[in-house]
Amino acid sequence: MPKSPIDPKKCPDVLNQFIRYQRVIKMKSEKTIETYFYDLRIFFRFLLRLNGKVSAGTDFDDIDICAVTLADLRNFKKLDALEYLQFTMQQRGNSATTRKRKQASLSTFFACITKDLELLDNNPIKDLDYPKMHAKLPKFLNLQESRKLLSSMNEENPYFTRDYCIITLFINCGMRLSELTGLNLRSIDLDARTIRLLGKGNKERVVHLNDACCFALLDYLPIRAEMIEKNKWEILDALFISAKGRRITNRRVEQITAQAFADGGLDERGFSPHKLRHTAATLMYQHGHTDPILLKEILGHKSVSTTEIYTHVTGEDIADVMDNSPLANVKRKVKK
Repeated sequence: MPKSPIDPKKCPDVLNQFIRYQRVIKMKSEKTIETYFYDLRIFFRFLLRLNGKVSAGTDFDDIDICAVTLADLRNFKKLDALEYLQFTMQQRGNSATTRKRKQASLSTFFACITKDLELLDNNPIKDLDYPKMHAKLPKFLNLQESRKLLSSMNEENPYFTRDYCIITLFINCGMRLSELTGLNLRSIDLDARTIRLLGKGNKERVVHLNDACCFALLDYLPIRAEMIEKNKWEILDALFISAKGRRITNRRVEQITAQAFADGGLDERGFSPHKLRHTAATLMYQHGHTDPILLKEILGHKSVSTTEIYTHVTGEDIADVMDNSPLANVKRKVKK
């Protein structure tokens, strides 16, 4: 496991207690905890400067957050929170989406130290409104582009079988990047045609493997075994392994995905592994007529409201509805 960027010795005690609670009790993923840390580090630096506890001329990113005390947090007010959000917008250049995430981190922090850890008597931001967001439809490949992506991958690539299997699982199962790189051999049951995924918060879910996924895995597994035997690597649990015999990294999968998009002439669309998750979900909903509740379970969403972004309508949907209106063929009779 890679070393955590969070050094407890460089954090105030209240932050260490919060992180410990999120990790042990809430069982949040390390990626989520790191996001909390980075967001709260910005907030703590702002708070220290707001309270005049920073030496003149100190660069903002060099402020030592260990100086934050419970008294600083106890004296923090709702108006200070508004000033903080204004700071993130004007001084840090954060978008509405980023500001909303930072506010969510702050809300989680104050709720935890007030209700769960009982370090504060009152939560100063419990009623703070979130920035207004403009709804954005997820980026995804349509059915024709998805087929082109798979058919255009370079078969001369020595790792083609592995890479093709990766893209196939992404585009059919809708898994997250971390879920794919975390797959082990025991995660796959080809007899039952299932794959076990470890999602956010260490929550497991089982997803069905369709024919395309099964065939891709059956092609890849013998190649994987040959790679291990040829190079005399220690037998790994990891399903997808690198050229050096290690578990494949998130960064390498991002590179594989980027190359697949380039081979298919789709690299100008700004796609990523996460866009393949969007693609899988959208195709399941549009062409598989999947119920949002079922789609929620497949994707591992906590709430169906998150899944509903995939129930958007396309231009073809709108045209079809309007063309099939009961009044679509009613025309004005022209008098002769």
